[in-house]
Amino acid sequence: MPEKATANTSGPATGANAVKFLVPLILFVAIGIFLAIGLTLNPREVPSPLIGKPVPEFALPPVQGRTEGLASTDLKGEVSLVNVFASWCTACRDVHPLFMQLYQENVLPIHGLNYKDRPRDAAAWLDALGDPYTRTGADFDGRVAIDWGVYGVPETFVVDTRGRIAYKHIGAINPRFVEEKLLPLIKQLRAAAPDS
Repeated sequence: MPEKATANTSGPATGANAVKFLVPLILFVAIGIFLAIGLTLNPREVPSPLIGKPVPEFALPPVQGRTEGLASTDLKGEVSLVNVFASWCTACRDVHPLFMQLYQENVLPIHGLNYKDRPRDAAAWLDALGDPYTRTGADFDGRVAIDWGVYGVPETFVVDTRGRIAYKHIGAINPRFVEEKLLPLIKQLRAAAPDS
């Protein structure tokens, strides 16, 4: 009886099969690593290309009923906060008492950038809830917010004494953020100021 021929499994066909198996496996592992890294990041601390750079040049009129508008030139000389808010923003309403507390405790100047709001709505909102802002600019069309890299409201920026953006926070802030991040950052920026 003639001997049966056995298939050669070590030839080129096996190498092609290995590549077909390994490429998807490598892609799957790479995607898994990126997703795992992404899950460890805080979505409120999205890196901003503006960190360390001067605030964008702008000049906004005041919110209806206020006398002081907001401009880039107002954001130099002391560490300050810029809060992007709107009367139609539920999270802005929730966090507003914390801004009022910071204002009453005179922690630092807080400036408001009112985003795509109707003038009478913004004025009524501040009249009803209190106005913690030293200056408040009305960004009717949202162009200034775009220059600041705003994704939505609320967003909060910390600006150093030279008028440079030191920090960006997306979403509502809370007391823990104030204690653990904001107050130490303010202290650090004040200590690093050229006059200190």
